[in-house]
Amino acid sequence: MEHSNKTAEARQSIISQILTPEAADRLGRIRLVKESRATDVENRLIMLARSGQLRSKVTEDQLKDILNAVSEHKEEEKIVITRRKGGWDDDDDLLDL
Repeated sequence: MEHSNKTAEARQSIISQILTPEAADRLGRIRLVKESRATDVENRLIMLARSGQLRSKVTEDQLKDILNAVSEHKEEEKIVITRRKGGWDDDDDLLDL
């Protein structure tokens, strides 16, 4: 348990360094409603920070853009899953021939 607490603290430290106070506040509110979404956004932010793509602190507007990008990515995943499901139905139809 000790390790995961340190990891969480390290993540929070990174996030607090790369977000403006307003953006951090919004992310905190998102976490209250949907923790998994906040975690996805944090992962994206940390990835951007580590790859050197963040030139300055992320503002609330930039955070909204990242939220939209993360949610669009989730929608694409759902579409792929739906298509696969349809594909299996088509295979079943072939058996009827």
